[in-house]
Amino acid sequence: MPLQSWKILQSSYARPRYRFDQIELPNGKTFEAVALEFRAWASVLALTKNREAVLVKQFRHAAQTVVWEFPGGVVDDGESPLEGARRELAEETGYTTANLIEVGRFYPNPALQTNLMYGYLAFDAEKTSVQKLDDAEDIEVHLVPFDELIAMTTRGEFLNGLQVAVLFHALAHMNLIQ
Repeated sequence: MPLQSWKILQSSYARPRYRFDQIELPNGKTFEAVALEFRAWASVLALTKNREAVLVKQFRHAAQTVVWEFPGGVVDDGESPLEGARRELAEETGYTTANLIEVGRFYPNPALQTNLMYGYLAFDAEKTSVQKLDDAEDIEVHLVPFDELIAMTTRGEFLNGLQVAVLFHALAHMNLIQ
């Protein structure tokens, strides 16, 4: 028997974008499911002309630790994922590029979240401005040789799973894995 969609019997919101659904499964059982209606996200592996990855380091509240990541964030309403990726790269790092390629898209957590994450690869990124951070952002920018980024990931120092997924898509696009 093929998989079937679940029937939503009733929905309510605890706050905007935090939906609680009363669900009926194909077998007739019911339960409550949570859906977080997040906007799309975009993340950029930006490489300079010297093959250095433009990485950011920031504190992440839920994990209670500082993590390495690629620049990125929420795609604003009315903005394409490409525009969001370009904006986030510039705001968080001051780097820009004319060479930005979508390398993959995926669900960050389809059990709970409705959004897609878009992964981008940028070549020839250059520092063209200063950071323009949001009030809740405290971000350090680091240039890391591309080979060292791979080594950091292998050593377990590049721990954000979504960022590792972007790296995987970028490596596949660059024909560095098959």
